[in-house]
Amino acid sequence: MLVTLNEVMKIAEEKQIAIGSFNTPNLESIRAVIGAAEEEKLPVVIMFAECHDPWIPLDEIGPVMIGAAQRAKVPVCVHLDHGETLDYLEKALSLGFASIMYDGSVLPYEENVSNTKKAVEMAKKSGASVEAELGSMGRRESGAGDQTGEDDETKIYTDPNLATKFISETGIDALACSFGTTHGIYLTEPKLDFDVVRNVRKLTDNIPVVMHGGSGVSREDYHEAVKAGVRKINYFTYLDKSGGTAVCESAAKLTKEEPAFFSSFVLAATKAMKENARAAMRMFALAE
Repeated sequence: MLVTLNEVMKIAEEKQIAIGSFNTPNLESIRAVIGAAEEEKLPVVIMFAECHDPWIPLDEIGPVMIGAAQRAKVPVCVHLDHGETLDYLEKALSLGFASIMYDGSVLPYEENVSNTKKAVEMAKKSGASVEAELGSMGRRESGAGDQTGEDDETKIYTDPNLATKFISETGIDALACSFGTTHGIYLTEPKLDFDVVRNVRKLTDNIPVVMHGGSGVSREDYHEAVKAGVRKINYFTYLDKSGGTAVCESAAKLTKEEPAFFSSFVLAATKAMKENARAAMRMFALAE
């Protein structure tokens, strides 16, 4: 069933868990993630980020995501991840997305506030939820940027006091906080400051905190983040990598005489992503 982010976050708060939020820019990942959620009987968020548009346009994959959510046996929120322009947010809402994220984290504070307020007003017309970001994870959602393994000096950790002001001024439903994670592949162990999450929650009447750059974090740190108050964990890089690895392994098993069928690779990738998503969901729900 298709639900808003607020509805999913209510479940997360009641159960004191985090809900898995997966970028699904293709049919295979949509099927894998929703299939895993149904088997685990957990709500889930499926997302499409503006930076994924070169892979497939939003107006092509969006209706597929909406249809899959409507048919699902568990609550599924269809969410726009890292929307960078108001026009793009409007496009997602017009397609039926139940939640949007406006990402003005690279903008000056006042401009971020102004645009986020506009996003909230847009979303109200269709009853959609709004997530926004304060602070910076350094790299963008695609994982592009520094791959040297050095500390990313462009990271800006969220200031809990400023977060309180930001939430009050904008009226958002969830806040993406920067507390040490990074988009993309981790080349060094992340140093996470869970006090950022705890203090944001304490000062904002327990607003749902969103963890971006979730792939590659240790099991112990995931659990600590959830206990600190993270209620939504964004996850994509290692999900996508699991599908790619499965394709490579399938291809390597072929003999020179065997034909390579694309449909076989699709099945292998979907199966691998489903198991990867299942493990992530269970970890976020403190089940393992």
